[in-house]
Amino acid sequence: MSNLKELKNQIDSVRSTRKITQAMKMVAASKLRRAQETAESARPYSEKIAKIMSSLAAGMKDSEVSLDLLLGNNDNSIHIIIAVTSDRGLCGGFNSSIVKSVKNKVIDIKNKSSDFKIICLGKKGADILRGVYGDKVISAENINDKNSYTLAENISNLLVTKLDNKEYGTCSIIFNQFKSAISQIVTEQSLIPCSMEYEEESNNKDNLINFEFEPDEKEILSDLLPKNLTIQIYKAILESGAGEQGARMAAMDNATRNAGEMIDKLNLSYNRQRQAIITGELIEIISGAEAL
Repeated sequence: MSNLKELKNQIDSVRSTRKITQAMKMVAASKLRRAQETAESARPYSEKIAKIMSSLAAGMKDSEVSLDLLLGNNDNSIHIIIAVTSDRGLCGGFNSSIVKSVKNKVIDIKNKSSDFKIICLGKKGADILRGVYGDKVISAENINDKNSYTLAENISNLLVTKLDNKEYGTCSIIFNQFKSAISQIVTEQSLIPCSMEYEEESNNKDNLINFEFEPDEKEILSDLLPKNLTIQIYKAILESGAGEQGARMAAMDNATRNAGEMIDKLNLSYNRQRQAIITGELIEIISGAEAL
């Protein structure tokens, strides 16, 4: 009977777990819709300004005005990696995929005889990367819906200050780009120098955009480039936020199905064992009656 009681307790425990995973799936689904709309609405603006920055970078390689935020600092071999993860777990391989990509990036940097530093946005990534790289993680910030743009501004200001102080030469950000509720793509984007995604198009003389600056080229770029940096970081945070909810919804859906399958197996074991006990008791009763 003790085995039956243990099985019954296991069934009740798994049922409770299934209720929790179902609730978490529903919460993630409700958050996903809003996060997806926010991320998708930010894409056109961030992509357009990225294209403008790419055209500027292509057109200013030989310019007298050489801004490090646009072209990077070639005299410094230190590369800053910004890793965007989540503050909470229970979202499948969402965070581990970013950590793996960061590790691969570090290997690539070391192969080029360069050094690196890491800025973590999201508690889960910070906990893992601090354990692996220690003091190389120079900053770690938590993310929530209320502080995402402010956080992007703060990180942008930090990068500008460190670049002015010649503390690094280049910077890139690694994040999960939201594609669908069940698909997130690990993406690396160069922030400093500006991404050359449109470089080939911009280098075509027919497609090259000619910019006229008023009042002053350097003054305008000194204001525009930090804003672009903020926007690209903010976009990565929004994409990661939508991807996190999608990954959590999918993970909780899988957990709910697995719990259901486990309940079915435990119920089968419980019924078989209960039937075996009943059969054994009947045999004892019949044997006793025959003995009389």
